[in-house]
Amino acid sequence: MSSLTLTIIQTNLSWENKAANLQRLKEKIEGMQQQTEIVVLPEMFSTGFTMAPELFAETMEGDTIAWMKEIAAANKIIITGSLIIAEDGLYFNRLIWMLPNGQMGYYDKRHLFAYGEEDKHYAAGNKRLIASVKGWRINLQVCYDLRFPVWSRQQTDTVEGEYDVLVYVANWPERRNHAWKTLLCARAIENQCFVVGVNRVGKDNKNVYFSGDSLVIDPLGQVLYHMADEEDVFTITLQKETVDKARSQFPFWKDADGFTIH
Repeated sequence: MSSLTLTIIQTNLSWENKAANLQRLKEKIEGMQQQTEIVVLPEMFSTGFTMAPELFAETMEGDTIAWMKEIAAANKIIITGSLIIAEDGLYFNRLIWMLPNGQMGYYDKRHLFAYGEEDKHYAAGNKRLIASVKGWRINLQVCYDLRFPVWSRQQTDTVEGEYDVLVYVANWPERRNHAWKTLLCARAIENQCFVVGVNRVGKDNKNVYFSGDSLVIDPLGQVLYHMADEEDVFTITLQKETVDKARSQFPFWKDADGFTIH
């Protein structure tokens, strides 16, 4: 059966300092001791969760996209994470899915964190991105999307499902880490898929503390990896057979409600 190897980078982020963050991440990626296929970075990995997009936004031809292309090509990996993109007079919290050949896909965060005034500075996306790697399908989402289960819900009535892995990149504060951990497990159980949640550590300029708590969870809700309160680079290999067995042994998908997202 097919396997998929991915690496989580749980890192501190220097506030609004692109050069420092990209250098830190480059060193971590180049220092990896295990072979991997996908590297997952946190939300807004180049700046931290800033509400000053007018100062830090880039175009799709900007320095951070060029950095992702260079890192992906040099290390023969797929690299993903979100950054601030300016397009058509708007700012987006955009997740990039960068292939080693320079081709890419992207997903604009749909659910903007109004509690932190993200909705006042960024425009919301309206299309999901489900990437394909070696027969695996990977649904890519960003932070606050986690609180809205309809957006991630499998929309199919077949055993194969729409996707096999659900990824959340985040800047999720420690003060609400119980919700983070609980909801990640819930998404795995209800969608019968692997869930990967990658969060940052450290403090931002508002003295908000991030405890990481990055997780990998299997389709039955069992935690395969959890790291809190420190930087970590962790590589794990997932087996497609695990997803297929869970869905065939427990065919709960047959009883799901049909729905349409507008």
